[in-house]
Amino acid sequence: MITTPATVATQPIAGQKPGTSGLRKKTPVFMGRHYLENFTQAIFDVVGARDQNGVGKTFVLGGDGRYFNDRAAQVILRMAAANGAARVIVGQGAVLSTPAASHLIRLNKTDGGIIMSASHNPGGPTEDFGVKFNMPNGGPAPEGVTEAMYQRTTEITEYKILEAQDVDLNTVGRHYLGGMIVDVVDPVADYADLMETLFDFPALRALFKGGFRMRMDSMCAVTGPYAVEILECRLGATPGTVTHATPLPDFGGMHPDPNPTWAHELMAEMMGADAPDFGAASDGDGDRNMVVGRGIYVSPSDSLAVLAANAHLAPGYAHGLAGVARSMPTSAAADRVADALGIAKFETPTGWKFFGNLLDAGKVTLCGEESFGTGSDHVREQDGLWAVLLWLNILAVRKQSVADILRDHWLTYGRNYYSRHDFEAIATDKADAMMAALRASLPGLPGQGIEGMAITAADDFAYTDPIDGSVSTRQGVRILFEDGSRIVMRLSGTGTEGATLRVYLERYTPGPDGLDHDPQAALAPVIRAAQTLARLAEFTGRSTPDVVT
Repeated sequence: MITTPATVATQPIAGQKPGTSGLRKKTPVFMGRHYLENFTQAIFDVVGARDQNGVGKTFVLGGDGRYFNDRAAQVILRMAAANGAARVIVGQGAVLSTPAASHLIRLNKTDGGIIMSASHNPGGPTEDFGVKFNMPNGGPAPEGVTEAMYQRTTEITEYKILEAQDVDLNTVGRHYLGGMIVDVVDPVADYADLMETLFDFPALRALFKGGFRMRMDSMCAVTGPYAVEILECRLGATPGTVTHATPLPDFGGMHPDPNPTWAHELMAEMMGADAPDFGAASDGDGDRNMVVGRGIYVSPSDSLAVLAANAHLAPGYAHGLAGVARSMPTSAAADRVADALGIAKFETPTGWKFFGNLLDAGKVTLCGEESFGTGSDHVREQDGLWAVLLWLNILAVRKQSVADILRDHWLTYGRNYYSRHDFEAIATDKADAMMAALRASLPGLPGQGIEGMAITAADDFAYTDPIDGSVSTRQGVRILFEDGSRIVMRLSGTGTEGATLRVYLERYTPGPDGLDHDPQAALAPVIRAAQTLARLAEFTGRSTPDVVT
């Protein structure tokens, strides 16, 4: 292969600031002149493609298979070679789920990895694309690193790229690009092997052999091949258990976000006649999950709490948990489990990167976010299929239904009624003005009453990392009530246009009475209080959320 290194003149492109999980923009933006190249060069300028001795580094590269994934991979490979990287490990077809990429980084002790994904956002020629860098621990780059990358994009004048033919990424094996090794690997095998070390696969095989039925909706996204290999091939689930199993560049026109709104086909089946015993869905890049029992939906906050209470039933966690961490907007249900188990509990800002230090330091074993993400110390990302397998392991051991397990849990710990209301594509100036007014009102809220509830505290959440001492401020407005209810509001950093307001609503019921209400009905006074306190209709003209989870 004839290769020629080139240095290309460029200039800064505005707006290349990573959000909570990398840089996400509309696909045509990423396909624009110099856009991907500028950001990729900023990555290599910050993390270095060679070490301090001039020796080339090794990276992992893969993505969720969305539109432009294949072309972007070739650009990133040519830039890695031009910048002096020694080796890149690539998933076959440039595809890797995000948790599988994290595992490959850790398994091969690489210097990090580049993941091409916009996670749960839609894909296609006019939809979303994203790029993020994961550190050598397998986790997303912390704020200090992403901020350095952003600063680099504001001053960049050139980038390095190899002029070369495409690498054959469809053939597993060793390839070369200039002086750089490109190892194309099976994207599923190593991850599936890891799952087999954590869960009781013989018990799961017996579960399926005994007639247990499930439905796994992979939403035409990356987990399809992983779920087919593990559930159908290794565990013996009936062929066809995994639906929408073929990853497509536009996710088949679906919105690959595993929640009751977008995974409506799964919800209809699980709430209908002759529903399977268990249902699950995963998102675009495989790091999120939704769990559904026959006739009952499991909120992500409850899922984290149930997994924490029962993790010891799986071989990989039989020794118990060091601690549990949750993002601040996630309900306090997991805290109650941690208290009962006598283990540590942590409340962090939104963004999986905030769990990394706690996991690396051995302070926690399980982590979770209300945005359908759960995971453990086996990788440094949330992991959708892992959560599904842990639920299956619990079901196999306890021999109860999902509904029975949830009822037992609430009787033991009480119930944190919980919901998230998303108001999408709000004009950014209106969203910012609303949040500014809400923040300005916080000092005067404690002591006030609204909807029959007394406000005891109101603040803008700030977090001091207990491991490295770093401080993160303005992480979301919290309004706390005397009865344990909570309202949290924040603007999301995962969208690509306008602003998404996320309103988190929580109300605690200790039981044994009042544990079986519809969550939206139980939360009605909290919902009304949130909209009144934020003056939502006044600022945005909206009162009905786009998505309720």
